[in-house]
Amino acid sequence: MGGDTKVTIFFGPLSWFNKELGDKEYKGLMELVIERDEATRRHVHVVEGQGPVPEGEPTHRPKRVVAESGDYATLNEHVITNFAGLIRSIDPEHLYLHNPPAVVQTQLERVFGVKKDQVKRYEYPVVTKKTLLDIHDGFGSHLVGQEAVKEQLLAALYPLSSAGRTKPVVLMFYGPSGVGKTETAQFVNGLLGGELMRKQFSMFHNERFASYLFGGHHSEASFAHELLDRESGVILVDEFDKANPIFHSAFYQLFDEGTFEDRNYRVELGPALIICTSNYGTEKEIRQTLGDALYSRFDALIRFEELTPEQIRQIIDKLIGKRLAVLQDDELQQLDVEVLRAGLYRLAGNVGNVRKLGKRVDEVISLHLVRSTLDQERSEASEQPEVQAEEGRTGSQDESEMSPG
Repeated sequence: MGGDTKVTIFFGPLSWFNKELGDKEYKGLMELVIERDEATRRHVHVVEGQGPVPEGEPTHRPKRVVAESGDYATLNEHVITNFAGLIRSIDPEHLYLHNPPAVVQTQLERVFGVKKDQVKRYEYPVVTKKTLLDIHDGFGSHLVGQEAVKEQLLAALYPLSSAGRTKPVVLMFYGPSGVGKTETAQFVNGLLGGELMRKQFSMFHNERFASYLFGGHHSEASFAHELLDRESGVILVDEFDKANPIFHSAFYQLFDEGTFEDRNYRVELGPALIICTSNYGTEKEIRQTLGDALYSRFDALIRFEELTPEQIRQIIDKLIGKRLAVLQDDELQQLDVEVLRAGLYRLAGNVGNVRKLGKRVDEVISLHLVRSTLDQERSEASEQPEVQAEEGRTGSQDESEMSPG
């Protein structure tokens, strides 16, 4: 029993795993575990003088059993450590596992003889020569300014377009906040496809971060598990400078070889693109803060400059056009675009942050619209009594004409 169970293991995003399964019918592993637990809790009472209670329907061996990436977190630790025993008790004809923990894979390889051709890995989108051309041609329309960034970025990405590349390219985007670092990562990922994997290290406190990076209980969220589940070939680590230096060692092997391993999972990234963003001001500051061991592992450090007044005006023009495109015709008629633009130019004189500019444009347009709406409501309300008075005078006159003399 169990020796003839065929096992196929899939590493990659859930959407791809579901496509690989196709439309055939299958049973979920957790569904079967719940059914089995209910059966073991069922008690049979025998009443003296009555015949034996007939046994239930004989259980059929399930043909196709599936476990998704999130299912393992619902299993107790002792079940994970004896996962092969669980599968033997269920005895499926074919078992399909999505992103299992390393200990589960090791057990199945030993007990069920899983071979290399039974382990399937998703092919993540990679940078090609065409991607480089698309970045070159589309960078200016996507991001205002930062021409030097475009050239450095293309040079840094070129190795990923070479056949046979097996490890990632690791970049550090640094400079002031809100000048296009995150937007550039999103732009590149948009050319490759898939939902961008974006992590903000400022969100993690020390205790949570240690468990997240090095692996805690198998049911807890972890960086390695999320790397396995991702859809994109670009991995964006925002606010890398906010990570405590005691965790820097966790990234050595990832940046060097593209391998990340915690106590539960092991990930091979292949020719991915890792982008870390920070608010460091200079390369010297990066080196002093991160230390030579981590500093030397970045393939390129790309500085984003402060925006010039002319670039800020260009961004405002783009933002206004984008916001106006979604307004209704009656709303557009309430706005004087030239007055709006001139006011925003003045207000944004000291704002170099693109995100703040976007909020400022939204705020000013909304303020103009609400003022216009309120003025219109007041005007209509003030006209209403005059109309009623006029109607009253007309009614009295009619009554006078109809009275007998």
